Amino acid sequence: MPDDARLHPAGRPAESRAEIVNLANAVTLGRICLVPASVWLVLRGQCLPAFWLFLAAGVSDAIDGWLARRRGPTSVGAMLDPVADKVLLVSMYVTLAAIHALPDWLAILVVFRDVAIVGGVLGLTVLGLPVAIRPLLVSKLNTVLQIALVAVALLRAGAGIGGALMPGLIALVTASTLISGAAYVVRTARAR
Repeated sequence: MPDDARLHPAGRPAESRAEIVNLANAVTLGRICLVPASVWLVLRGQCLPAFWLFLAAGVSDAIDGWLARRRGPTSVGAMLDPVADKVLLVSMYVTLAAIHALPDWLAILVVFRDVAIVGGVLGLTVLGLPVAIRPLLVSKLNTVLQIALVAVALLRAGAGIGGALMPGLIALVTASTLISGAAYVVRTARAR
């Protein structure tokens, strides 16, 4: 049987090695590797260099997305990309809350929403009720707002700029986190 004709246990064709190890996926893995360095810099009080790493992670997200669209997405890339985004954002929210650059309750809310969504999907899958997760528009807006708030918090902590934007961004992230979490619950309930 040719390599590309092998099947996964689920009956789907196995991805070739080239589809798993490609430039877009390598860039995504690089973004994941930036997370420990970013956390370490924030904990050491080096928020401006952490801002630049966070910015580099954002640029790498755009690059791997462009590469995936140009060369065709892979199932590995489709899984790795959101994981990389969530690992970076959750880590930064928890770390920024630990140094009091963001409110503790906001970090808890952001983490809880993501854990609830992932836990719900896993729970339903274990029960034999698999759920196809497609990002909602409000969820995409929530991610953009969360990224903006992390960037501004890092700039404020590292360079003393952007503080005037913090209250508005905190309010927007809070509202969009609650709305997007509720929207996933409602959509999943209606699908059942």
